[in-house]
Amino acid sequence: MAESTIRLLGPPAIESTGTSPPQPRGRKAWAVLAYLALQPDGTGRTRLATLLFPDAADPLGALRWNLSELRRTLAGVTFDGDPLRLALQPPWRCDAVELVGSGALPRPDPRSLNGQLLEGLSFVDCPVFDSWLADQRYRLENCAQSLLYESSVSALASGDPREAVELASRALQRDPFHTDCNAVLVKALVAIGEHRRAREHMTKCAELYRDELGLPLPPEIRRALSGAAPEADPGIPATVATVRSYLDAGAASLSAGAVDRGLDQLRLAVVLAQRTPDRHLLAESLVTLAGAMIHQAGGRGAEVADFLHRALSAETPPAGSASAGSPSEMYDGGSPTSAAAYRELGYLSVQRGVPDRAAGWLARAGAAAVGFPEEQARVLAIQGMLASDTARYGEAVQALTASIRLAREARNRRQLAFSSALLGRVWLLRGELDPAAETLDHALQWILAEHWTAFEPFVAGVRGETYLAAGDLEAAAEMIDRSWVMADLAGDHCYMALAAGAEARLFLAHGDLAAAQHWVERGMEPKPWYLWYSARLLDVAAEVAIAARSERAGEVVERLGALASRSGMREFVVRAQSHRAVLGDDAAAQAVPWLAKEIDNPALTAFLTARGQL
Repeated sequence: MAESTIRLLGPPAIESTGTSPPQPRGRKAWAVLAYLALQPDGTGRTRLATLLFPDAADPLGALRWNLSELRRTLAGVTFDGDPLRLALQPPWRCDAVELVGSGALPRPDPRSLNGQLLEGLSFVDCPVFDSWLADQRYRLENCAQSLLYESSVSALASGDPREAVELASRALQRDPFHTDCNAVLVKALVAIGEHRRAREHMTKCAELYRDELGLPLPPEIRRALSGAAPEADPGIPATVATVRSYLDAGAASLSAGAVDRGLDQLRLAVVLAQRTPDRHLLAESLVTLAGAMIHQAGGRGAEVADFLHRALSAETPPAGSASAGSPSEMYDGGSPTSAAAYRELGYLSVQRGVPDRAAGWLARAGAAAVGFPEEQARVLAIQGMLASDTARYGEAVQALTASIRLAREARNRRQLAFSSALLGRVWLLRGELDPAAETLDHALQWILAEHWTAFEPFVAGVRGETYLAAGDLEAAAEMIDRSWVMADLAGDHCYMALAAGAEARLFLAHGDLAAAQHWVERGMEPKPWYLWYSARLLDVAAEVAIAARSERAGEVVERLGALASRSGMREFVVRAQSHRAVLGDDAAAQAVPWLAKEIDNPALTAFLTARGQL
């Protein structure tokens, strides 16, 4: 059966092997197709007709004509029901659907992802749809860039550095400042023996960062070259017992707060594990080291991702076995190690603001974690974080509640504190202050019992904002100040941004715009790697700038809108449009009620109602 593909990225087209298939007539037919392709839960017919045919005498009739046009050209693709859904069956594929899919096969070839969504088509006569399209273009571009990066890391980890060079180079054509892609390219060039080319690329990067951004070369790129030397023989027998001893020693050092020593011990465990025939032990060592780098040392770059992909490659059944697959497919069997690797990759994607990629990793983590309750609790917590970031609050509550239950059964107080703190954040964002306060107070108790001071700035900051929302400014100040001091002492960029944003909201409530602006600026300095914190800080920055009638208000709002759209943070997309409307953008004012209707959040509804936008 000939394969047929719906191309929505780049100039839209219907392609079929060996034939020249008919194409839908009219840009509105393509608009209907793209909207349904990116709304997997479907959309109401009346809602879609109003969106795309706002000036038609018979909007539903216009929608029916365009659906008929799509059925004529897409034989075998169904458009049924109300809510209206698009259903693709073989031989049909769609590049945009595969790009944002949560890991289901077939997966898109990263090389084929070129161009913007519905490139070349304009919809200025449909301002709300035009706004939706701009948001989706940001989202899909970010997703394609992330897929290229992940594929380059996977190729390098599975022993195909030439493939890694090609994919990283493609990614850098889209974004030459992508630090991690530059690091992967340097490592891959070294791996194929192109040392001179690797040095030349690093020099080129240094000039680019200096001339365009006024910044020094990121250390990750420099380490990619300097860390390429062969690992020295530590002179220790490479046995299962010695590897286990160093894994235990590393865990003990990290628990005692000796992070550098612990990481050195875990790195040595990896070196020794590589010299044993035990592939699972190597995978476990790599995942343990990567997890420590992420959660103890703030590691987020290509080095950590490389460890995780190498772990998954180590877990892949050997070539020739019945269950072996291609390196790019990796291992989908159930084990705590593979589940943890997938979970950490999902966690990194959540923090980088690539929710579609995160959902795919976490779906695989959930499948691999079946039968391992503690790992299930961890996976559910990150799934709850992802759902919260993308304003799917009902899903977030469900996932986090399940995580708390499993953590309680396992008597894992740190996981209880982590999942409870995230659930408290959800209640705060929804304006449900009583359950927020109760849940966060429980989290603080578990943190105290565990002496987990590294996580306290987050919980204290969110608890302070809960007091602030309830009108208790004195208690809010006490908690928020504690959050800032502890985050600052730890040098944690994410928690510093969270606490600074809370301070700005506190002073905004006092009416002190100068102090609020001061805290916004302090929060911007650390550049947190978890982009949700950046979006939340930009949101309060926009409120402060608007209240102060600052000339920079529009610039701040555009930064928020671009970040929110690219990262799938739906509530911040709405809030950015609300700020634009306050600044006089009529198209944004029309988009606000449309977009807000998709988000179940009483606090957002109250905010927009107070502004007269609902």
